[in-house]
Amino acid sequence: MGAFHEVLFPLDVALGASGGPERVTQVVTTATGREERNTHLADSRRRWDAGYGVKTLAALAEIVAFFEERRGRLYGFRWRDRLDCSSAPPGALPDALDQPLGTGDGARVQFALTKTYGGLHAPYVRAIAKPVAGTVRVAVDGVEQLENTSFFLDPATGLVSFAAGHVPVAGTSVTAGFLFDVPVRFDTDFLEVNLSAFAAGEIPRIPILEVRP
Repeated sequence: MGAFHEVLFPLDVALGASGGPERVTQVVTTATGREERNTHLADSRRRWDAGYGVKTLAALAEIVAFFEERRGRLYGFRWRDRLDCSSAPPGALPDALDQPLGTGDGARVQFALTKTYGGLHAPYVRAIAKPVAGTVRVAVDGVEQLENTSFFLDPATGLVSFAAGHVPVAGTSVTAGFLFDVPVRFDTDFLEVNLSAFAAGEIPRIPILEVRP
């Protein structure tokens, strides 16, 4: 990931955005009519249009200022996805048992935050690189650990590091619960704003694209 600012896109605008995950699948139809499908990308990539969340001139001015400070596509930033920003199911608070991170071996000190989707046929494990500081809960074999005593979190990378004397022993399960943001950037260097059209109800286009950690 390139240059990044650890700053959150205006939340009131992000909550009104439209978008979601995108995958790239190649579909080839053979002469017999059968399909062959494959992808070269293991991970989905999310994109949004933040223009749907801009309801006032003040909000529009705030986004222009945010865009200028990020220098368009140059600097990444944090984005809160209203649909998917928690390790827990919708309506539930994050719990230390929400997501499996791995199994201790007595020597492994660091565990990366992840979120698993599905589970019956082909679960997808997503890397979580931008957890929300103060929301991360970690457990070892079901026993919750104390942040800044048993473990330390890097909110810029999503890495959980266990302190000396608290490293998970062999065979123990490490789990976590958390809120998280998505690392993104503007997907344009030009914000086209027509104030007359905006006053008439036209939505400005503000494309946002997930970036790889």
